[in-house]
Parts: sequence; C-alpha cells; structure tokens
Amino acid sequence: MELRGLHHLTAVTGNAAGNVNFYTQVLGMRLVKKTVNQDDVSAYHLFYGDEAGNPGTEVTFFDWPNIGGNRPGTGMIAAIGLRVPDRNALDRWSERLEKQGISHGGIEDRGGRAMLGFADPEGQRLQLVEDAGKPGGTPWKNSPVPAEMAIRGLDSVTLCVQGLRPTERTLTEVMGFRQAGSYPSKDGGPGETIVFETGPGGAGAEVHLLVRSDMAPGRLGIGGVHHVAFRTPTEEEHRQWRDQVARGGLGVTPVIDRFYFRSIYFREPGGVLFEIATDGPGFATDESLEHLGESLALPPFLEPYRRRIEAGLKPIAVPSSGRRAA
Repeated sequence: MELRGLHHLTAVTGNAAGNVNFYTQVLGMRLVKKTVNQDDVSAYHLFYGDEAGNPGTEVTFFDWPNIGGNRPGTGMIAAIGLRVPDRNALDRWSERLEKQGISHGGIEDRGGRAMLGFADPEGQRLQLVEDAGKPGGTPWKNSPVPAEMAIRGLDSVTLCVQGLRPTERTLTEVMGFRQAGSYPSKDGGPGETIVFETGPGGAGAEVHLLVRSDMAPGRLGIGGVHHVAFRTPTEEEHRQWRDQVARGGLGVTPVIDRFYFRSIYFREPGGVLFEIATDGPGFATDESLEHLGESLALPPFLEPYRRRIEAGLKPIAVPSSGRRAA
C-alpha cells in the first residue's frame, strides 16, 4: 500500500470570475469542474487540471470573498508547485508572465531542478518546476498556452511548520514517505527545506517541509491554501489508509463520498490539513469530456436543491477556448 503522489490542492479565492480568467487564460489550465463546496453550497468549488482533469493535475479553489486575506505563517501550505516539461519551458514562461505584467523571482535552482516562482493576482504563491521529462497530464487542447510549455500537473507542495519531527513522523511512519534530499531555504529564513517523496518520487510526488520556528502561526484567507490531497488508486486501499491514519494516533474523518472521488481528512501535527482521495470515479462521471466545466455540476444528493443553490451564486463566464500564444 503506497500513496501515488499528489491528488489535488485546494486554495481560496475571493474573486471567482478573476480566478477563472487567470488559471485558464494566463496559466492555460482547463476548468474541468464548476461545482459548489459540498459543505458550504453558497460557495463555488472550481477545479482546474489537464484535458481530462486527471488526478495529480488539479488545483481547486473555494470562492470565499468574505474570509479576508491570507496571513502566511506556520501550520500552512506555503506554495503550490506546478510541473512544466523543461528549462526551455521555464524560459518561455518567464517571458509570458512578464508580458502579462506578472512579476516573478527569476529562474533558480531548487534542489537540483529549475524553478520559477510568482504569485497569482490574489497573492497565492505558485512555482513552475521543470519535471525532467517525467510523464504527466495531457495539456488542454484549447489552451492559450502552447503544449510544449504547458503545465502538466502538480509538482510539489511546500509546508511551513514550526518543528520538524511531528510532521516528519506523520509523513514517514504513517504515510510511507521517505526523505529524498534538502536545499537551502530561499525565503530569508534559517535552515534548509527538507524534501520527502512517495510512490515514484520526483515531480508530482514531493512534499517540501520548511521549518520556521521563528514564525507565528498563519491564518487562512484569500490567497492561501486550504488543504493538500494525496492519491490512492482504489476504494479498498482508501479504507485501509483510514485505518492506518487512525492507528497513527491522528483524528481522521469517516470516508466521505465527494461523488467524483472518495475522501478522508486529518490534520497533521504541524497544523496542515491533509486529505487522501481516490483516483476515481473522475470528472467525466456527470459531464462529457468535451464539455467539462462549462456548466454548474452538482452531485446527485445536491441536485434537488439546484434552483436554490444557483440563486445564491453569482454567474461566472467559462472560457471554452483560448488563443494560442507564447
């Protein structure tokens, strides 16, 4: 039993329409599911990914305009890593971001792979990382970003915690990760960022642990990340993971049916919310592949309330295609 890597990351936006525009028309990802937060149906839940929304390619957002701004600190996810094919793609992304008026930190080495760091319009920290040719997702065919430089999925997630050992124990002794290296912290703080990996390792399967004992706890808001989810292939293994997490002494939810996948949630000792999700059934369960994300999708248990739910949501335009440009 081994986790396959990252499944998705879920962040917070306060501007759903602007969020759709940035992630589809600037970053070139596909909006593969426009639905609602199943625990707060007044909020959109937007999923971006590759052509089919495959697990391991998804960045998702809760639309919470009244939550306030994110305050970085410990117990938080500090950055989302997104994979691109190679250094040449990073060079082209540097040019593209500059043309879009988006500042970035320049291309730099991060633990042996090149990385380009920047933020979205709401301050969400993002990193484009070369994946050394490792197989990834299939780029959206209507993306405004050329396929040879397109985002191929998730690369890594960076956690900021006050102490190493509690989170390290959860990753290695409970979740089966292994330490894979380290690199100097580049945010002005002391020490190193330690890399852990699972499954095949490398792009799509890494957790980077930034230890900052000098920082105060953070506060989730717009421009921050709510949780990170990890992949498991089957419902049987998913149930086994729930038992494994419980044996590790962590409070874990029952298995929750999210319709597009099954989920369990638990908070690791450093304060970051973790999810383990199944690879299926997938986003084509209730929409055709050709029309993913074009209309509001609701799981069957929310469908009877569609009229009420739609009345509480502000309509947003969904681009179906884009003009290809470097």
